[in-house]
Amino acid sequence: MTDNQDLGITESKEYNTGEWYAEVVQKAGLANYAPEGMSGFIVTRPRGYALWEAVQSYLDEKFKATEVQNAYFPLFIPESYLEREKDIVEGFDPEVAWVTHGGHNELEERLAVRPTSESIIAPYMSQWVRSHRDLPLRVNQWASVVRWEATDTKPFFRTKEFLWQEGHTAHADKEDAWEETMLRLDQYESAYEDLLAIPVLRGQKPDHDKFPGADTTTTVEALMPDGKSVQGATSHHLGTSFAEAFDITYSDEDEEDRNAHTTSWGFSWRSIGALIMTHSDDQGLVLPPTVAPTQVVVVPIWQEENQEKVLDYAGSVADDLENAGIRVELDDRDERNPGFKFNEHELNGVPVRLEIGPNEVDDEEVTVVHRPDGESTVEARAEIAETVESHFDEVYAKLYAAAEENVEENVRDAFARSEILGTIGQHGGYVRAPWCGEEACETEIKDQISAEIVMVPFPDDEEKQLDLDDHDECAICGESSEETAYFAKSY
Repeated sequence: MTDNQDLGITESKEYNTGEWYAEVVQKAGLANYAPEGMSGFIVTRPRGYALWEAVQSYLDEKFKATEVQNAYFPLFIPESYLEREKDIVEGFDPEVAWVTHGGHNELEERLAVRPTSESIIAPYMSQWVRSHRDLPLRVNQWASVVRWEATDTKPFFRTKEFLWQEGHTAHADKEDAWEETMLRLDQYESAYEDLLAIPVLRGQKPDHDKFPGADTTTTVEALMPDGKSVQGATSHHLGTSFAEAFDITYSDEDEEDRNAHTTSWGFSWRSIGALIMTHSDDQGLVLPPTVAPTQVVVVPIWQEENQEKVLDYAGSVADDLENAGIRVELDDRDERNPGFKFNEHELNGVPVRLEIGPNEVDDEEVTVVHRPDGESTVEARAEIAETVESHFDEVYAKLYAAAEENVEENVRDAFARSEILGTIGQHGGYVRAPWCGEEACETEIKDQISAEIVMVPFPDDEEKQLDLDDHDECAICGESSEETAYFAKSY
């Protein structure tokens, strides 16, 4: 239960999105801000951590089913290791936190608090790979990283320390590494669409925005209701750059030494921020049943003369649900009235509520209420677990459909600089435009309206491409267009 007696959300999602989001996170008991002097950090409360555990469990099962093994590497990375891949150093240098002392003693070499782990994992992959028989090598770690960004804290979206997983693999050739890159992108897409009820667009980052040292960075992007995009997860095809820097080589079948081709891929608790932002409303948190810590709450409603029979009936319903593996709570508190309970469970995002009064007991029924829209139906008590499961499916479908509609209505085309600026300024969302491939053109938009190219569709994804035969000029500079770019403001 929440420990905040003021259950109302006072801010508006539509008009004060940032303040509304922070209020939902705190009042629904997901996180608190860290102590004064630790700007950029949060304390993740049990209900918030349970959401991350649900995502972690889902992805971990998929990883292990595709021959990934979990490992753990040190939090600290020697500066000399970080410098062995110069692009890593240049890409993360402004955000790296450094340890210079151990106790009272100055360290001989500075230690970086990991901003990412390629530089500490790759040297050990080099030790573990000797022959083509050792490939592919796949390891993953669940960990935290620190990136000392000078931005305001937005819990789960933007914090200096955040939880994530990072997978690292080595392969014999480019084709195998690319298949690995796309497999992980598929799994990330599934986590959003099949677990979190959030549709995503998939593609790749422009070359100037790819992961430092990578050949290609692929991404899944999720559109939030306020028109901003969230980089949901990335999967990087690293080529041989890290293998060359860290001597990840193998002896092939002809006993010739070759550089391995490597990948890395990561998914963070930014997904929890996207989950909250996408589905929640002005009453509080909204969660799909797939990840909700409490999937269904049973609320008995009684008067003194029928209290015993209502509580007994409600308890038996809750027992049946629990025995079926459903995460259920029986809210039989005597000191709170039903209205208070309804508001509290709505604030906390419980997807389905079962209301049971004397009429339901007499008729051997339950009243089922959906959190997202308040839809209410009366169902038979018999086979209640199966009935509730079907309502979970309905709730999930409602959430996904609303998020999908948001995306479909907010991809717009523009063929001139003024159209890009005007469309993003008025509507937000994604603006699809022909682009010459030069970073300077993106910079022009970024400087004007703080929007950037969040995604370039894959060459074979014709549905997301503009017809560049018909639109052969870059929307910004007028030079020959080379690809389709999706512009958006982003978190």
